[in-house]
Amino acid sequence: MTTENDTITCEKYLPHPPAAVWKALTDPELHARWWAAGDIRPVVGHRFTLDMGNNFGHQACEVTEVDTERLLAYRFAEGTLDTTITWTLHPQGAGTRLVLTHTGFDLGSPMGRQALAGMGKGWPHVLDNLDAALARTA
Repeated sequence: MTTENDTITCEKYLPHPPAAVWKALTDPELHARWWAAGDIRPVVGHRFTLDMGNNFGHQACEVTEVDTERLLAYRFAEGTLDTTITWTLHPQGAGTRLVLTHTGFDLGSPMGRQALAGMGKGWPHVLDNLDAALARTA
């Protein structure tokens, strides 16, 4: 995991094919098992809300880019953080190297700086949860 300026980047090798990883990223039922409940769909322009629990509430999102089994990007926390999350899938052997890029934190605001620090620490755990959920569904 690296944090540079207003960007968090995390990479994780997942011993699952891109199709399985893609499904976990885009199927609402699977998505809720490893990160947050919400009506995510891989359709550009699709608006959805992620339920981040009592601490962070409901976060408005909008899908901005889709390349099936390769890339999914969406605006995250519209109206508050206004950041972008991009998931990039790279086939690697029998598995997938997943790269998460979370950009656009407003470092001029206390909330933006706090979110960058907190999410920088949290994303590696979220990717571990994804790996565990994929192992359970394999």
